[in-house]
Amino acid sequence: MTVRPIRYLGDPVLRRPAKKVSRVDDSIRRLIADMTESMYQAQGVGIAAPQIGVGLRVVVIGMPDEEPFALINPVVIKRSGERRLDEGCLSVPGYRGSLTRSLSVTVKALDEDGREIRVKSEGDLLAQCLEHETDHVNGLLYVDRLDAKTDLVKLEPAGAHVRDQDD
Repeated sequence: MTVRPIRYLGDPVLRRPAKKVSRVDDSIRRLIADMTESMYQAQGVGIAAPQIGVGLRVVVIGMPDEEPFALINPVVIKRSGERRLDEGCLSVPGYRGSLTRSLSVTVKALDEDGREIRVKSEGDLLAQCLEHETDHVNGLLYVDRLDAKTDLVKLEPAGAHVRDQDD
């Protein structure tokens, strides 16, 4: 397993729709292992292959306290409801944005063994992550879904604070 560098906003690979995986084989499983390591190294809960420079429709999701899993050729087949969320992205470090996501999301994909699976989630981080990562393989970033540029907020660096006049 290899930790691969994360690609950032401005890198063209993030804007191209990724190619469908035609066969799930050992090279795809190695990619999934590298993606998993890269996601954990960057302290993320999800990562898409384009985020490490690979233009394939592969995502890995690792919810806190759960085993990570891969989705190959994910497609959102059902969504319903709306909710407002704050969202960030490994490819847009130092920022968060307020946007609208679906309340309930169902994704159809292949697993690491090439079997068709469906993942459904409602009203939680997994539902948000399913949409976010599927957007990545479609060449979209969460910043594309903001209602206004003012919905994007720069975060304070860790440990930064405002000093009092008396300091």
